[in-house]
Amino acid sequence: MAADRRKRATIREVAQATGLSPAAVSYALRGIQTSEETQERVRAAAAELGYEAHPIARALASGRTGMVGLLCGSLEDYWQQSLAVGIGRALLARDRYALLVDAGGDPDRELALARRLRDQRVDGLIVQPLDPAAALWSELAEALPVVSIGDALHGDRAQGEVVFDNRRGVTLALEHLAALGHRRVAVFTPTRASTPDRPADVHVNAEAERLGLRAEAVVAPQSLAEATAVATEVLSAAGRPSAVFCFSDVIAYGVYAATRALGLDVPGDVAVCGYDNHPMSALLTPPLTTVDWDIDGIVRSAVRLVVDVIDGEPRERRVVREPTLLVRASTGGVLP
Repeated sequence: MAADRRKRATIREVAQATGLSPAAVSYALRGIQTSEETQERVRAAAAELGYEAHPIARALASGRTGMVGLLCGSLEDYWQQSLAVGIGRALLARDRYALLVDAGGDPDRELALARRLRDQRVDGLIVQPLDPAAALWSELAEALPVVSIGDALHGDRAQGEVVFDNRRGVTLALEHLAALGHRRVAVFTPTRASTPDRPADVHVNAEAERLGLRAEAVVAPQSLAEATAVATEVLSAAGRPSAVFCFSDVIAYGVYAATRALGLDVPGDVAVCGYDNHPMSALLTPPLTTVDWDIDGIVRSAVRLVVDVIDGEPRERRVVREPTLLVRASTGGVLP
């Protein structure tokens, strides 16, 4: 060991430097029961002394692990990858750490992983649910703070929700396609037969009927290879649709790959619309028309909700994200 390596400063030394009790210093470092001025003074002294709270001691003292479970529906979906990166970084900025798990598009696996995160005593759980209707969510919400992204959870027991106005998002996309003259639209959705009542899918049927569209739902996994295979089958069949509306941009990328393999033109032979505005979507040839939900706003809202509940200071429970349709050349009628 180097002779000049500094010994880890203790909380008592921070207390002596600030003239506060060790308990008051502990509260200030956790941002509770003290004024902002005191918290800033304590943090400055701790930084100057090189004080770092030992994670195990902190967990024992507070009853918290500092970990927030982040349960993703499928990390094969590029948008969910971006969401996970954003949430992980935002939690880190709030002195928390994300414990990331991937349901791989399987609702049963999602529920099993949710139970495992609870058993590992995470301080809270953020989930973008594959099966928002599962009864387990009410049970979990009794044991730890749960914040959902996208859809509200069964039982209305989640402590926080960042929900999408899916009716509006679906309406924007289908009205756009109908205005361009499309009457037969394939709707590629990752929803499986085991979870047929997801709000966005339900809205498709209602809006298609209102607009006089023939909308055919097709299950397409959020995997580029699998989405490409599904799109190839649909687009090579007789009477192919003139437009495809995808509930994930990565599924739309699979449609692009299929059109190129089949020698079809986008949008000349088939128009393509996505649903989450991944940054790559603007770089495609042609650029992808898609529904934007403001991923940065989603990250900020979800992290704020879960941290506030963990700290016992909830200020709001429900945030509704409104969509914007970004019309690009993949549906025709506009320049790239």
